[in-house]
Amino acid sequence: MRALEGIRILDFSHVIAGPFCTAQLGLLGAEIIKVEEPGGDYMRGRGGDDALRRAGMGDHFAVQNANKRSIVIDLKTDEGRALARRLALRADAVVENFRPGVMARLGLDYAALSATNSRLVMCSLNAFGEAGSFAGRPAYDNVVQAACGLMAMTGTADSGPLKAGAPILDYASGTMAAFALAAALLRRERTGQGQHIEVSMLDTAFMLMGPVISSLLNGGRAPRPHANEHALAAASCYEAADGALIMLGACTQRQFETLCRLIGRADLLDDPRFADVRRQDPHRAALSAILAEEMRRRPAAAWEALLADQVPAVRVRDLAEALSDSDAAARGVVAEVGWPSAGGRIAIPVAAWRADADGPAMDRPPPALGANTDAILTEAGLAPAEIAALRKSGALGMRKEAGP
Repeated sequence: MRALEGIRILDFSHVIAGPFCTAQLGLLGAEIIKVEEPGGDYMRGRGGDDALRRAGMGDHFAVQNANKRSIVIDLKTDEGRALARRLALRADAVVENFRPGVMARLGLDYAALSATNSRLVMCSLNAFGEAGSFAGRPAYDNVVQAACGLMAMTGTADSGPLKAGAPILDYASGTMAAFALAAALLRRERTGQGQHIEVSMLDTAFMLMGPVISSLLNGGRAPRPHANEHALAAASCYEAADGALIMLGACTQRQFETLCRLIGRADLLDDPRFADVRRQDPHRAALSAILAEEMRRRPAAAWEALLADQVPAVRVRDLAEALSDSDAAARGVVAEVGWPSAGGRIAIPVAAWRADADGPAMDRPPPALGANTDAILTEAGLAPAEIAALRKSGALGMRKEAGP
């Protein structure tokens, strides 16, 4: 039995952070009811495969919406909002990532929903939180990266600030929300009481930057764009003889000593400037120049073969190489799920961890838009006549319910 079997989560979230949160909980057995607006989650139309996008199953949607069922509810209608409240009565948790204040205007905030379901746990994800000068502003991952200081410390002096190549704040925030929800559900089992959780992407970004924030606030050391450099020269990136890059990770004294011996520079250990890794900082530039010269003597693959078993070191790979070389499929990181109407199967990263019993598992493919509407409503106790009336009113969005 997986850890969250029997837990029902009503998921109003869209795009990335919220859906990733609930996807992780779904992998652990939670029942996820994805509530979509007419037209569906924006990400249904995003991704690299034209056929999947036309089918409303863009791979950017699929990657974080497996193990879910989909219902379309038009929350702009009175009937739609009443239906959402009815579904929340049977939910253990609600997840939403609208701008602060939207759920309250819809009558679907924690105060309203917990009044009739005191055991409810609700998680609200947003960009900048519900307090502070940026509170309530809309944003995506790239905008928060710019606002939090992360971009300003990434790149080089010539390039200027650069954002990360993947939406790391979205996924980190979704992970943090899943962790917080799991903790809140455990607390509820002990106390009988639900609670409201807020997770902001800005707060998550600050947490991820903990060491540099501490250095700034406690030591006055402001971070700078440092490209592929590390605070330690022997843990930085260097160009090899073939033009490829080799990333070193000799952070400890033992690793540095081993590196020096393997590259034929044991003499560096007799140099008082470099001998102790704890005292290299004032002489970092000199040591970096020496290592750069040495790394240009062999191709990157040769250095990796020589070093990697004893010193953290790897040739810089592109994504296709990384997936192949690490054998992600064999490790269970990537799973394939069937999607016949889009022409076959979709490959999806699953979870970043495994367990020896009842670990994360993908049980069902991402849902078509509104595919489970009738089943979900029937399970909620609605009679066929009630469902028909909702459909006629437009509360189920049938006037617009087509994939993007």
